[in-house]
Amino acid sequence: MNQTVHSEGALQAAPSGSGRTNDPARTMAEILAVATHEFADKGLTGARIDEIAATTRTSKRMIYYYFGSKDGLYLAVLEEAYRRMRAIESDLHLDDLPPAEALKRLVEFTYDHHRDNEDFIRLVMNENIQRGDYLRQSQSIQALNSNAIQSVQAVYDRGVAQGVFRAGLDPVDIHSAISAFTFFNVSNRHTFGLIFQDRASEDKANTLKREHVVDLILRFVSHSISV
Repeated sequence: MNQTVHSEGALQAAPSGSGRTNDPARTMAEILAVATHEFADKGLTGARIDEIAATTRTSKRMIYYYFGSKDGLYLAVLEEAYRRMRAIESDLHLDDLPPAEALKRLVEFTYDHHRDNEDFIRLVMNENIQRGDYLRQSQSIQALNSNAIQSVQAVYDRGVAQGVFRAGLDPVDIHSAISAFTFFNVSNRHTFGLIFQDRASEDKANTLKREHVVDLILRFVSHSISV
């Protein structure tokens, strides 16, 4: 009997006639990928399970089998988006670099990730419209993002100990500053580009230059700050 992995991880027999029962992990990954774009493009209310099913060549029945409901799929999409970002972040090997270089690499990664993953930005914007109601239900999101703060904390503490960074900063504030610049770069690129037409971009966000964002963050944590 073919088996499939339920959304909570238990092995269960797949519904008969449900389609791709031989590779449930791949099926779930494909559903999440298509659903990510659907939710990012149309929001929770506008997204349609029928469209997701048609694009993945599966069925609504199978989607509900894996994720329980449309809300369950939406939450899974949010969690997967954060999980992917944090997984790549954990491979940056920041501990192997001097503090300033480590912080530079983290800012560059965040900038590139947001610039190249507009769906992520739109998902976060949509969830803010929902007032964070769905992320609040997540069992994993706090742990995922606490690791990000721990990484910033470790880099910052090394920098302070070596006299490179000024003392007294909260790592959450540093993380917030990185997020603010890199998020705005994508979230406001269409309106900003239309208002200030020399900053318009057809392909990638360039409201703020990558090197400028790096410089702003390094100045923020450094001893000498030009005013």
